[in-house]
Amino acid sequence: MINHKLLVTVARKGIAPKIVKATKKAGAEGGTTILGRGTGYMQRSFLGIPIEPEREIVLTLIPSEMVESVLEAVARSGKFYQEGNGVAFVMNACMVAGIAHLKIQCDLDSYQGGYMERTPHELIITIVNRGNAELVVDAAREAGAGGGTIIYGRGTGIHEQAKLFSIAIEPEKDLVLTLIESDRTDAVLHAIRQGTGLDEPGKGIAMVLPVERTIGISRLCGEEIAAQVDK
Repeated sequence: MINHKLLVTVARKGIAPKIVKATKKAGAEGGTTILGRGTGYMQRSFLGIPIEPEREIVLTLIPSEMVESVLEAVARSGKFYQEGNGVAFVMNACMVAGIAHLKIQCDLDSYQGGYMERTPHELIITIVNRGNAELVVDAAREAGAGGGTIIYGRGTGIHEQAKLFSIAIEPEKDLVLTLIESDRTDAVLHAIRQGTGLDEPGKGIAMVLPVERTIGISRLCGEEIAAQVDK
């Protein structure tokens, strides 16, 4: 089984294409970009009114052995050695689905916890083509999940490059965040795979990240905590 990492890069708006290009050159196979805004201590102001600069967040799934080379490529392309240009960090991915083109795949059906200890809760991040988010949510609910949060982005994977007049078009993507108890993760992830056809090239990808603590979702906190809240 291949161990994967999720590289999260937060950069100034307009830098994401350079970062994605650099990560591909370093061995990554693409990424998904979503928009946000920054509120760091270097925040600027206009007439005394704070200006929150727009940011681009790039999610890149990479094999663990590529972390150092891809991180170096990100730092150089985004000029992260200069303060205020951005930040990048790496997270463990417990399980991965939707990498059908790899010769060696993560076998989710026989996954027994891998190389890391399972946490009480886990986050499933599913990235699919725009309009397919409801398929993910419906499949997850049928398998026992409580729902999900949908975020919009754009993709640059190897199966997603279309062109118009020789200009590359980055297809729009739906990202679905599903917080789930770890003992239900396998069933929910399997349902998402089946419901969205993730095993087919270009259909999407799903990854599982460990979650240390949760708050605000009484169903995930257990009956004991929920009872205390009711009091």
